[in-house]
Parts: sequence; structure tokens; C-alpha cells
Amino acid sequence: MEPHVNTPASRPARPSRGIGRFLSRRWRVAGIAAAVAGVLTLGACSHGPHRGWGDGPMSGQMDPERAARFTEKMADRIVSEVDGTPEQKQRIAAIAQGAMTDLMPMREKVRDGRRRAVELLRAPTIDRAAIETLRAEQIALADGASKRFAQAMADTAEVLTPEQRVKLADRMQRRMGRGS
Repeated sequence: MEPHVNTPASRPARPSRGIGRFLSRRWRVAGIAAAVAGVLTLGACSHGPHRGWGDGPMSGQMDPERAARFTEKMADRIVSEVDGTPEQKQRIAAIAQGAMTDLMPMREKVRDGRRRAVELLRAPTIDRAAIETLRAEQIALADGASKRFAQAMADTAEVLTPEQRVKLADRMQRRMGRGS
């Protein structure tokens, strides 16, 4: 029996690199859009670096007017980084504000869930059914928020050109400290 020789003729055919590049670019654009939506909606949840849900409008510490100003500022920053147009800024700000308006009522439900969890922990007996109910409610809440984020992501992606999305992704990647 002859030993197998690894030659180009003996290798299985690979799909065209063009398809791979297309799919890779598609995933990159999807990731950019997700990041943009996250920056616009979650970014408005904190007013500074390293602050979380407890510091921004989602925590109830920021009134809707202030949240709207902050969302506008975030949209302005994103659009200016990609040399966007005033129309793009206006559309992205409206998308972010709509998402924030939809998501802000969830903050009270999240706080209520935390209070209920504390009550369940303090109870003299463990109520596994109540804990499971709370868990299911919180998962449903997170799923609803995730769906709204995805909608904002897709809406934002449609406003930017593919080149702008790549430019924004490159800047975001540098900020995250991941380099190329």
C-alpha cells in the first residue's frame, strides 16, 4: 500500500475565500451593530467608566430628561467617530431613546426581583418553588431586554453604512484593548 501524500490534488476542495470573507464581514458587521446598540442603550445606564446599572437612568437616579440628553450625547459621539451625517445622528439618537424608553420600566422589576430574593433567603424555610418562579421571571425579563437590544442593534446597523460600521468596530476594538 502506498503512503498518502498530501498534495493539492489530494486535498478536499475548500470553499472560495470570497464566501469566507463575506461571512466574516457579515459577522463583524453584526457584532458592530450589537456593540453600537449596547453602547447606546446600556451605555446610558452609567455615566462614566466602570459604573454599572446602579449609577445611571436604569437605576432611577436619572430623570427621563437627563437620560435623553445622555442618549443624545452617546449618539453624537458614535456618529462623529464614523464621520456620520446629522441625519444619521438624529436617527440613531431616536433609536437609542426608544430603546431606553422601553427598557427603563424594567428597572423596577429588576429591583423587585432582588427584594424578593432577599426575602426568600431570609425565610425560615427554603421555598424552592418560589425561588424557581423568581428565576423564571428574571430570565423572562432578561430575554425581553435582550430582544429589545437586538431590535435597537438592527435598527442602528441599518442607519450606518458598512464602511461606518467597520470603522466603528475598529475604534471600539482599540478601546477594548484588543488591538487589530
